[in-house]
Amino acid sequence: MDLCTQYLGFTLKNPLIASASPMTADLDSIKTLEDNGIAAVVMHSLFEEQINHEAHELDHFLYKNNETSAEAVDFFQDDLCFDNIEADDYLQEIENTKRSVAVPVIASLNGVSAGGWAKYAKKLQEAGADALELNITYIPTSVHLSGLEVEKMYVDTVQTVKKEISIPLNLKMNAYFSNPANMAKQFVDAGACGLTLFDNPANVDIDLAELAPLHEANTTTSKDLSESLRWCAILYKQLRASLCANTGIHTAPDLLKAIMSGADAAAIASVLLQNGHGQVAAILQQLRQWMEENEYASIEQMKGSISLRHSSNPAAFERNSYMQALNSYRI
Repeated sequence: MDLCTQYLGFTLKNPLIASASPMTADLDSIKTLEDNGIAAVVMHSLFEEQINHEAHELDHFLYKNNETSAEAVDFFQDDLCFDNIEADDYLQEIENTKRSVAVPVIASLNGVSAGGWAKYAKKLQEAGADALELNITYIPTSVHLSGLEVEKMYVDTVQTVKKEISIPLNLKMNAYFSNPANMAKQFVDAGACGLTLFDNPANVDIDLAELAPLHEANTTTSKDLSESLRWCAILYKQLRASLCANTGIHTAPDLLKAIMSGADAAAIASVLLQNGHGQVAAILQQLRQWMEENEYASIEQMKGSISLRHSSNPAAFERNSYMQALNSYRI
């Protein structure tokens, strides 16, 4: 039985990837994930603001000391390193992880602008990252900012980061575009080699006792799988890019559904945070058992078998399925 799959140009031993989370922020945890069978790991995210801190600190230092002599400023610039501790530590984490595990190690950057922080991507490549995942999470709050402007900001960021690296670039998308399919194409045209569907934004709530807004990490269940399945099925074979289902993968049936919809791989985080590293081995064992019982010899054999590529009119199929689901509902 062959569980191998092609993802971002790599041959993964199976389609299960550890998504960016606290589970991939510790080397011992990553080693345990590998021992349980994980095929690749996405390191915990480093945020644009954490990288820019270095530049802000340098600007503040030079401005604060602008009354000093030119010789003094030149001395500090030549002989002192203004590395941001978090950004520097992240590079060291990449190096240590690459030396310690055999699976592909994917660095993760979370940012929205096309600013100088993007040059940090090259440092991640030099530190040994096999690929880079870019997570662009931006919630527009201005009524004057058009959808086209927001889309351009996303695409410009992808292009800027891609110019800095030669390793594969994966984009972790959100589903909040008017046409996610077209945005997916724009991202691939801008240099993305893969798309992860989808980002899982924070939950918004209100604390009535404190009269304050709450933003909490949003863990998922299998019920959250729907949109990932929908868009994997829509995008399968439409783009020259790998597809990774991200939200709602908790069980072997979830993984099977994602692969059949057209995903090349599936990323998990919530199920690991809730139930531990051993879930990787459990899911893979159940995957093998299902494939054996249903006479599937490989992952490639089932990939995209229930995608919209098999429909002559995908838009009509989606509309008809929507109407049928509503009309068939009974209390």
